[in-house]
Order: sequence, then C-alpha cells, then structure tokens
Amino acid sequence: MESEFFDSLETRDPPLREERQFADLRKQVENAKANAPHFSGTLKDVDASRIVDRASLAKLPVVRKGELIELQKNRVAERDPFGGLTAVKTAHLGRIFMSPGPIYDPEAMRADYWRLARALWATGFRRGDVIHNCFSYHLTPAGSMLEMGAHAIGCPVVPAGTGNTEQQVRAIADIRPKGYVGTPSFLKILLEKGVEMQADLSSLKLALVSGEAVPKALRGELAAKGIELRQCYASADLGLIGYESVPDEGLILDEWLVVEIVRPGTGEALPDGEVGEVVVTTLNPDYPLIRFGTGDLSMFVPGTSSCGRTNRRLRGWMGRADQTTKVKGMFVHPGQVAEAARRHGIAKFRLVVTREGDVDAMVFRVEASGDAALAAKLAETLQATTKMKGAVEFAAPGTLPNDGKVIEDARKYD
Repeated sequence: MESEFFDSLETRDPPLREERQFADLRKQVENAKANAPHFSGTLKDVDASRIVDRASLAKLPVVRKGELIELQKNRVAERDPFGGLTAVKTAHLGRIFMSPGPIYDPEAMRADYWRLARALWATGFRRGDVIHNCFSYHLTPAGSMLEMGAHAIGCPVVPAGTGNTEQQVRAIADIRPKGYVGTPSFLKILLEKGVEMQADLSSLKLALVSGEAVPKALRGELAAKGIELRQCYASADLGLIGYESVPDEGLILDEWLVVEIVRPGTGEALPDGEVGEVVVTTLNPDYPLIRFGTGDLSMFVPGTSSCGRTNRRLRGWMGRADQTTKVKGMFVHPGQVAEAARRHGIAKFRLVVTREGDVDAMVFRVEASGDAALAAKLAETLQATTKMKGAVEFAAPGTLPNDGKVIEDARKYD
C-alpha cells in the first residue's frame, strides 16, 4: 500500500529536522565558499562550523533577487551567466533558463532537480497518472519544473504549455489526463472552453496550481466539478519552496530548504507570527543560494498540518517586500527606515508617505511611549538615514498592522 507521504523526511521530529538541516547547511556554506566565486568573496571570513542555529545563520548577508541582475551582468564577459553563484561549471548543466530581468537560472542534470515531485504527490498524483502541463516551456523553467517532478513519480506528461486553448481542450478530451498543472485562471478558461465546445473534460480530477492566488469561489467551483485543487509556491531560483496538502492550512515547506522570515530591507529575522520577507537557504549543491531574499512577503503558520507532515508552514503569498519608494524625487529604502528604528531599539514601526497639498511628506510611526525629546531624536535619526525630514508619531503597542510593510505609500493623486 502506497504511503500518503512522499518520503519519511516529511514526518520527522522537528528538532531532528532542524539538526540535520543545519548539518547540511554547514556543508553547503563550505561548498559555496569553495566553488561559487561570489560566495568565495562574501563568505570568506565565515566559519561554517559556527553556523549551528538560526541566530548564527541570521548573521550571514542576504542576497536579494534584485541583485542577481547586476551580479550576472557583471560577469557576462567571464562567460559566467549566473553571476558567480553556481558551484558547477556551465558546461555541466542540463538547461539554462531566462526569466524576466533578465535573470539566468541553471538546471543540473539530476532527477527532479526542482523537487516538485513532493508537491505533486501531496496533491494526489501517483505512478501512471497522466498530467496535462500548462506551465510555460519557453525560456522560463516552470514547464520543466513540473515535468521533472512528474517523471520522478512515474507520471506521463502532456507538454501543453500556454495558449492554443481549443487544441488543449481537444487534447484533454482525447487523452483523458487525470490532472492539470498550471495557473488556476487558465484551468478555469479551459473548463469554460470545454463547455463551449461540448468537450468531455471529466477525466480531470486533480490540479496543482501556482503563480496566482486561488479565490475561494474558484476552489469551490472546481470541487463541484470533481476536481481537487492544491497550490504550491516555487521560484526559478529555488525550485519548490512550499506546497499545500490540506486546503487553507498553509504551505508546508520543502525538506531541502531552511526558510526565515526577515524584516524587509534587512537581514533581521522576525519572530513567528510577524509578516516579513521570505528568505531561503537552499541545500541544492549546484546552485548554493545562501540567505536568498525572494522579495515575497509571508509569515509562519503556528503548529503543524493536520495531514501529519511536521515541517513548518507559510501562510502563502502576502505581497512584495521591496517597498522602495520615491519621495521628493529621492528613493527611500526599507533598510534605511529599519536602521533608524534599530538605533533607538524600536521593534514595530512604519514610514507613512503622504501628500500635503502638492508636496510629499513622511510620518515615522513607531510603537513606543515617548515624549518630545525622543520624537526629536527619532526625527533626527530618520533624516540621517534617509536624507529627508519626517514627522514622528507614537502608536500604542499592537496598533500598527502586521502586514510586513516598512514603508506605506498612502499618497493619493486626484
């Protein structure tokens, strides 16, 4: 009898998982220092043996997704399209992808390189199930990600890609796949086109979707058609990050990652329950991204899933972390605001940008009990870090929204 779990890693005791992952992480840091030129420089003074817990991990620098474009651009002349971040030679790869930016993404010649088999298994796919793959096969890796995962389970794949709706409906009606992978909106389009064409798409029983939010109404609509839907969270840099096993219980983290939630614009890890940027350290030896800032906002869900998997869970996508805002013609970065708060020991804060008439204005809202003297000091520090003046307002503890925002652009233009 097949297990409902992909492997025994999914049900490990959480402290044991943390111990094993950090043992692997120390090896990964040594690998990155020895074989990835970028990390050979940024981590040269790091003693990998001292990275024993999340506090020591948080001392390492964050590499944000936005930096990849410049890092890669700077090494084009060296025939290194990956910015010195890979630990294998380009000639040893299986595929090279190009994501918007452009950002170049490597794929090594290993089975299930992107680790999507785990998400497919949690959705209910098993050996022999035919999968209609509507993720793109053109330049970006999404199509390859899902296909490699499907093949690892033993599932044949219809490489449908995007577009050609009528042809796709005909293929589903003729081939009778058990499941769909792609965006939720395109699945809805296919089903509606199937009704229009009077095509029988009833073979579809499972769907693994990503790339877009899933409205509750759509999940209900698909359930009424007999289709069980699950979501996953993946990126072209990291592969699988999280996947759904039970609807609306959050996204279970993949077993080959160490995930942190940090304050946007900084490397400061936030406590559970706080919304912040998803920062991932992958244990992929070929592309050893250490503390990679995805630019996505989320938070950890307390407890474990009712399905029996014991890894931590993310709430799901909750917005973008890059809140850099132009004020009076100058960019203000989340890191500058966080630094102003840090110097005064302020844990909860946000900079609100407004318009007073035709002029931009900044208000630094902090959760603290303070007086005019502290307000003056905060205003002075804010001006020092951002190079612009701003007012200071004190807020009662627990009154600022827990939404991950460091900068809120509240300007209105009529």
